[in-house]
Amino acid sequence: MDPDTPILAQNGAAAEAVIRDAVTDAGILDAMANNLGLVAAFVAVMYLTAGICAVREVMNSRTSQGSVAWLLSLFFMPYVTVPLYFVFGWRSFTDYARIQATLGRAERARRADELGLTDHDETRDWPVLSRVAGVPFLAGNKVELLIDGDATFSAIKQAIARAQHVIFFQFFAIHDDALGREMADALIVRAKEGLDVYLLYDDVGSHSLSGDFIRRLKDAGVRVCGFNENHKFLRLLGPMRLNYRNHRKLVVVDFAQAFVGGHNVADQYVGRDAWFGHWRDTHVRVDGPAAVACSLSFVEDWLWASGEQINVPQVGEIPMPGDESVLVMPTGPADKLEECAIAFVEAAARAKSRFWVTTPYLVPSLDVQTALCAAAMRGVDVRVLLPEKRDHWTVWLASHAYEDTLVQRGVKVYRYTDGFLHQKVTLMDDDLVSIGTVNFDNRSFQINFELTLWFTHERMIANVAAMLANDFQNAKLTWPDAFQSRSYVFRVLAQGARLLSPIL
Repeated sequence: MDPDTPILAQNGAAAEAVIRDAVTDAGILDAMANNLGLVAAFVAVMYLTAGICAVREVMNSRTSQGSVAWLLSLFFMPYVTVPLYFVFGWRSFTDYARIQATLGRAERARRADELGLTDHDETRDWPVLSRVAGVPFLAGNKVELLIDGDATFSAIKQAIARAQHVIFFQFFAIHDDALGREMADALIVRAKEGLDVYLLYDDVGSHSLSGDFIRRLKDAGVRVCGFNENHKFLRLLGPMRLNYRNHRKLVVVDFAQAFVGGHNVADQYVGRDAWFGHWRDTHVRVDGPAAVACSLSFVEDWLWASGEQINVPQVGEIPMPGDESVLVMPTGPADKLEECAIAFVEAAARAKSRFWVTTPYLVPSLDVQTALCAAAMRGVDVRVLLPEKRDHWTVWLASHAYEDTLVQRGVKVYRYTDGFLHQKVTLMDDDLVSIGTVNFDNRSFQINFELTLWFTHERMIANVAAMLANDFQNAKLTWPDAFQSRSYVFRVLAQGARLLSPIL
């Protein structure tokens, strides 16, 4: 300060500076106080939300291990865990269960019996499967095994061209590529001719679908809907329920013919992708009463997705064009128990000579692992056929860790080398076959909406056995020391991926 400045002035300037600093500090304190209020409010909201999530987890728990992990994370890390819980943990499908009740799922067994469609012998022989499905084995079906994409989509296109009244077209993944446009064109032609055509896709599996692709279908009269399309509130906060995906692949024509299996609608599924090459997959065509049961699965999904109810015609007499019995089993997160896993564990537990599984993803729950290992230990020829190639890194890594666990206990694990394997087929002894959309992973058993058809006729058993025997010829057996011979880094990554198994 200038020494010539009068002392009073100097003191006045100093006082002014002090006052100015005090005012500034007060403003900062006020701002901090305001921010602290916002921070406190945010913290309170997060812990309140975490508490709500914790209560929901306790009330809707399926496994204690998973629930304890969620509860600890919600308590110690609410800021990170709450958003993750909305996406991966929030499970509420009471409204879907109401749809099942409204559409009379509980009455289907009685109705099938009244119409003379029930195969009482097979239903009695496989009570657990029938209880899980909620319907009996239905007699009088004609069944055809469809091996790989060309056979599958050729048959589907022919069925669409011959349809007279209604077409249900439902897939987890539909791509805007050559095959996708080809199938869309087939549906558009029939919609313009006056048929009722419905297309249902999953929001995650078909996330790349363009608006132009969907608009072209809608403009032609095709009724199009994403599975979570009507749940805007949940999607705004989430995607939340998008973790619970509709993994079903189903086509139904005139309530009389149905197609179910592993294929999605994309070029890779017909071998047009250079990386995957030959795409090994399996579908099945069913004519007869089982197609009606498949229709009811679609009707439930459509009502959930769109809010629109489709009236299934009351038929006095359903055609029975064949001699095969089929059980239609839709499963999903609306089930009270892990009913999908119950069905496959039951099949493995009853195996006496062989239990063959083909799946692109091996991330089984402890119950499923136990069933496979127990069957192998009692002398059953337990085989699991997996792809050598990968399409999802994390799942592929985790499968190697599970593969090692199974191999050490006598399960024979094969890796398919002639392209990419994506089929979901099981064969038990000479008694039972399943074909559908279920992978041997936690997602299919607990989280996804899935659809499986079960067959018991000797002709179907023989056809599937021959098909799988050929597949094993194009695969290499995993030796017991295969995993340990891998690099340490690979084993660490595989075991780390295994920890994510509840959401893979």
